Amino acid sequence: MVATTDIPIVSRDRFAKARALHAILAVILLTSAAVSLETGATEVRLSTLVIKALAGTPFSQIETVVMLDIRLPRLMMGVLVGAALAVSGAAMQGLFRNPLADPGIVGVGAGAGLGAIIAIVLGGVLPAALQSLAGRHLIPIAAFLGGWGSTLLLYRVSTRQGRTSVATMLLAGIALGALAGALSGVLVYIADDQQLRDLTFWGLGSLAGASWTKVTAAAPLIALSVGLAFMLGRGLNGLALGEATAGHIGLNVERLKSLTILSVAGATGAAVAVSGGIGFIGIVVPHLLRLASGPDHRTLLINAALLGASLLVLADVISRTIIAPAELPIGIVTAVMGAPVFLWILLKRRGMVDL
Repeated sequence: MVATTDIPIVSRDRFAKARALHAILAVILLTSAAVSLETGATEVRLSTLVIKALAGTPFSQIETVVMLDIRLPRLMMGVLVGAALAVSGAAMQGLFRNPLADPGIVGVGAGAGLGAIIAIVLGGVLPAALQSLAGRHLIPIAAFLGGWGSTLLLYRVSTRQGRTSVATMLLAGIALGALAGALSGVLVYIADDQQLRDLTFWGLGSLAGASWTKVTAAAPLIALSVGLAFMLGRGLNGLALGEATAGHIGLNVERLKSLTILSVAGATGAAVAVSGGIGFIGIVVPHLLRLASGPDHRTLLINAALLGASLLVLADVISRTIIAPAELPIGIVTAVMGAPVFLWILLKRRGMVDL
């Protein structure tokens, strides 16, 4: 009787702890958002605008432009991209049952990078009508199509007779990543100085080009993909027992794999397309949350979205203030923040986790 009554109590305790963490992370995200809106190169401050709004004083044109057209879309993009990368990382680690897995394994990052490099280096040779139609969004569109194309190719290679091999997917992802890197190297070799500068800045990631147009373009796909990942939490918990056991308890393992890859490709492809390459969010965030609240994906994925968004917003604040008025690529900031934390996690858990 003791064993049967202890299990639900432990489960309730874990859920209570996870839900409390939901609230804490939500507060952290709201605080990060306020700091982001308060901070900038100009003297426009959120606190000043709040005081003006309470007093009924109209905003100046500069205040309106800076807050509504520059800082707010940048904040929204940071929230979307951070949540997408963190949730994708948690989903990939659940699918591969490996704490080192990240969205790059399914080829999204390599494919998106190749698409962006093609657009930067060879975009000038496209027909004038196509260049005019794509406009400033040529690079994001090319990056998104490259990410999706590489993911579909990887899925096709690793699927045989309706069954997807996770091991084959991992090896094929490495091969496709190497091929994309080789093709990117050829394009980098023939690029001119300005194109090389654009390639470097895009590859390190940035939210500097944030606009309401990009936010509204990326938000629906990221929201749908992250929402799909949330619904897969119970299935990823079952998959942790192994594919055979998951199948015996009633899970449609192949459908779960397909939906997980679809959600990761959609979220990461859209995120990389609008922000460039940003590392470590997808690896570090799930690790920190597993230490804090356990491996239950039903709550882990939600917490990953909140923490990933908060960390990227704070990283963006650092990137645009540390060497102001210049701006440091955000990928450098996330690497400096994430690499030491990741090494600390590995050292702390090296005796408990079989990598």
